[in-house]
Amino acid sequence: MLLQEVLEIYQLIDRPGKPVKKIAELLYKNRVKKKNLQSKTVREENGSTDFIKITFPGKKGKHKGGEAPTLGIIGQLGGLGARPTAIGLVSDGDGALTVLSTALKLARMQKVGDIFDGDIIITTHICTDAPTVPHVPVPFMGSPVELSTMNTYNVDSQMDAILSVDTSRGNRIINHLGFAISPTVKEGYILRISEDLLTIMEITTGKLPATFPITTQDITPYSNDLYHFNSILQPATATKAPVVGVAITSEVPVPGCGTGASNAYQIEQLGRFLIEVAQSFGKNNCRFYDSKEFSLITDKYGSMEHLQSFGKST
Repeated sequence: MLLQEVLEIYQLIDRPGKPVKKIAELLYKNRVKKKNLQSKTVREENGSTDFIKITFPGKKGKHKGGEAPTLGIIGQLGGLGARPTAIGLVSDGDGALTVLSTALKLARMQKVGDIFDGDIIITTHICTDAPTVPHVPVPFMGSPVELSTMNTYNVDSQMDAILSVDTSRGNRIINHLGFAISPTVKEGYILRISEDLLTIMEITTGKLPATFPITTQDITPYSNDLYHFNSILQPATATKAPVVGVAITSEVPVPGCGTGASNAYQIEQLGRFLIEVAQSFGKNNCRFYDSKEFSLITDKYGSMEHLQSFGKST
């Protein structure tokens, strides 16, 4: 279980300032090597944020010259806080809370010798004073940097598949308290939902798996004037790797800038799912998509990579 890790990370990020240094110190204390943790402050017109990347080398992973696949886990969000507009961790911050708690748990597992076959790369960004933006049906958190900047720092070319974790409570599409997964997105195609991920979800939750629908608009880049469900699938615009959105959900619409919405048990359950996917994926026991079927669909219908671009100018 990850409840201890969730509470520890929560205490570090539910405060003003720049907690990235304290997070790094906690991971170093749990034997994450300094060469496997990178952080960088990035400033743009709307503010600044700290990107962080933590790599966990596997027994048979690329870092050790092996061939086991690498799983990327991205915490997708606008910001952890909306200070001074709102005080406290906002709902939108749960993507970062989840993946950082998962990183701390993986560090402690490796510390005692429990090492998965494949490498795992966890990325997110940490900003406690992000802007807010209007959105229907409830307000969203904005971002201090552009989504393209986030992709630059969050999406790593070594990732063979990506789980993009994002709070997705601000809608009337998903009426479920817990988490849900999207269909797999690869190179502009929306593919079938992974049966292997559904099985792992059943095991870790003890419930029927939950999924959510996505549209063509959702897998195109932001800033193209199209409506997006949220930013959960933006990593899919910057990689050839298959991407699955993992949405942190609620039964009713909750503003992304709302405080008091974080649920430690919900985050813990999702963290266990991420860890089990990482274990199975490194063993080649978890497929995000059917490679033969993908080859067939591209042979029949051609490339859809243009959907990863901003499209034609109007």
